[in-house]
Amino acid sequence: MERQFKFKAWNKDTKLLMRLNQIDCVKGVLVKEDHVLLQFTGLHDKSGSEVYEGDILLFGTEKAIVKWNNESFSWTLVNEIGGSHRPFNSAEMEKGVKLCSVFESPESFSSK
Repeated sequence: MERQFKFKAWNKDTKLLMRLNQIDCVKGVLVKEDHVLLQFTGLHDKSGSEVYEGDILLFGTEKAIVKWNNESFSWTLVNEIGGSHRPFNSAEMEKGVKLCSVFESPESFSSK
């Protein structure tokens, strides 16, 4: 199966999460003025929703945020309490439900 590269963006001015129809590439770096780019992880939650970087997921009563880990070169889940990291994979997603993006509801996740 082909890997899909998808992005959405947090518009810093309008405070809205939006799908993108264009991203500029400058010297190999993806750029969208006044936006924070959020990459699709390639995984879906148990209800079938696409999961992006910065999404807050619910596992029972525990919240975790999806982040890229530069040390392991992989997506990880960062727990709300304590900030511990754990691998983010399809087995985890069978148990998780996406709530929202950390940008849409920063108060719902204490350790950004």
